[in-house]
Amino acid sequence: MGKLSVSCNGPTMTFSPFWLASENKPYDPESYARGWNYGAQLNFMVPLNGSLTEQCKSMAIRLEETLRLEYELTRVSRCAELLKKGFTLREGSSFEHLCHDVVPIVLQPIKVKVNTTNYDDHPN
Repeated sequence: MGKLSVSCNGPTMTFSPFWLASENKPYDPESYARGWNYGAQLNFMVPLNGSLTEQCKSMAIRLEETLRLEYELTRVSRCAELLKKGFTLREGSSFEHLCHDVVPIVLQPIKVKVNTTNYDDHPN
């Protein structure tokens, strides 16, 4: 899977302060001027189509679920490879938890469903 990302635009506010200084030194030393201007700009942006924002959020959730599934399948596959080769992660190691729930099928108890229907009691 290539790099995917979803960027959803929601309401935003930006604050931009500014400061401008100017200095005027003419040839005449008696006429010297300095000016300082400062202020701030405050901007608000609100999306006008709320359904697009909700659709974008839904896409982001699906992407997150897909990436999570991809991670879990890769994790289980790698842990199974270790077990197949006869290795495991040492108990108490910082990565032990990654493979703690991966168990070979041969070690799982076999669950057999027994059919208790007596075929002699049913007419054909």
